[in-house]
Amino acid sequence: MSAPMLMDYDEAIETFDPAMGLEVHVELGTATKMFCGCPTTYGGEPNTQVCPVCLALPGAMPTVNRTAVEYAIRIGLALNCTIADWCRFARKNYFYPDMPKNFQTSQYDEPIAFNGYLDVELDDGSGETVRIEIERAHMEEDTGKSTHMGGRTGRIQGAEYSLLDYNRAGVPLVEIVTKPILGTRAAAPLVARSYVRALRDLLLSLEVSDVRMDQGSLRCDANLSLAPAGTTELGTRTETKNVNSLRSVERAVRHEIQRQGARLVAGERIVQETRHFDESTGTTSSGRSKETAEDYRYFPEPDLVPIAPDREWVEQIRGALPELPWVRRARLQADWGFSDLEMRDLVAADAVGLVEQTVAAGATAAEARSWWSAYLGQQAKTEGVALTELAITPAQLARVITLVNEGALTTKLARQVIDGVLAGDGEPDEVVAARGLAVVSDDGALQAAVDEALAAQPGVADKIRSGKVQAAGAIVGAVMKATKGQADAAKVRELVLRTLGVEG
Repeated sequence: MSAPMLMDYDEAIETFDPAMGLEVHVELGTATKMFCGCPTTYGGEPNTQVCPVCLALPGAMPTVNRTAVEYAIRIGLALNCTIADWCRFARKNYFYPDMPKNFQTSQYDEPIAFNGYLDVELDDGSGETVRIEIERAHMEEDTGKSTHMGGRTGRIQGAEYSLLDYNRAGVPLVEIVTKPILGTRAAAPLVARSYVRALRDLLLSLEVSDVRMDQGSLRCDANLSLAPAGTTELGTRTETKNVNSLRSVERAVRHEIQRQGARLVAGERIVQETRHFDESTGTTSSGRSKETAEDYRYFPEPDLVPIAPDREWVEQIRGALPELPWVRRARLQADWGFSDLEMRDLVAADAVGLVEQTVAAGATAAEARSWWSAYLGQQAKTEGVALTELAITPAQLARVITLVNEGALTTKLARQVIDGVLAGDGEPDEVVAARGLAVVSDDGALQAAVDEALAAQPGVADKIRSGKVQAAGAIVGAVMKATKGQADAAKVRELVLRTLGVEG
């Protein structure tokens, strides 16, 4: 019989125990590729960042990128892994349409880092922590990029032809592989999301990658299987490939639990295969049958010597590791006096570092949080970019805040200054000067504007004299309009009441 498409999630969790394995590929932020001197700059013209080595031309010999090895060791140490005394590369063979060599230089049974763990706080605000055990973190190279043209889905099925860009071929990767994650039950999708989020934060703090999931520098393969509830066996797994956002990791795991559950209760078997995740529908679709390690025909790479990291070098790297991001966040939250909700919002917006830098440049934490989470958050949303991509630096924002505190700008004028900075018109003081945005602080000019407004609205002036001081708002508004919003409203109100001999 034909299985229903999806099983109710709660019912699936009552019937089956999910087991996960997460493989995260991180592109390292080195200047050059893993085995040659080609640049790794993102977004270059297709096939302009290539050479005989990464194009696999006959006679071209690879050499190992030392910085990539250092970054791999840094990652392994931060994940509480053992760093190998000796390791080597292997050739991983299968059909790679976008890899000139038609094999990938990777590590198999001799990785540079192994047997680690990462304690992950769940993203639901409960404070619960789950330990994710790490099987290994190994070095390898990325493949090129295939673009399938003429089809409706962007995939090879139905395409008329494909374009190959080898710029990414050979970019250094570290693949971080977990051991089976068991016992998470209904929280499995949340655990997957929280783990990738924590790993992303960790890698960013290590300064080994920009971890841009939208650009593919951090990608997650989510393996999932179901077994009858209460049993210790593992079911047949599927691998959802190249999931590229935190939300999608959670949705992909949830969908696979429901999809596999529906097939198992209908008496169908799960096919071991790779699957693709569709962002628009939140569903997975079949890719190709999943190979086993034997199918890849691993054998040692004959053109590269083994790597034996010097122990003193490893300890130097260990000693230079930064403060862990969650430890840093707890410290900053205590220093800033933020609530848990305020801090979670900053973390969700990737704004903790921006606030920290703005505070270091002279602003208070409350002021920095307010600007980054409110007005600048709105600008980022309008432009469709991350906060960190806005064309304003923490130092520039701190200067705007200082001008407000000094009375040189009102909040309304400050927004206009920020708009000018975002538009590329220069530093905050240059924008103020060029656009004439400074607050009108000359008492004589303000008094003249107040007198003119009162003369234009004698009825309002009479109301204020009679004790209806709330009517002063109309005069203040007129003065603000006359000064193009550059007057201090509080000071204008004070002048209005003083001129009319009324106590505020």
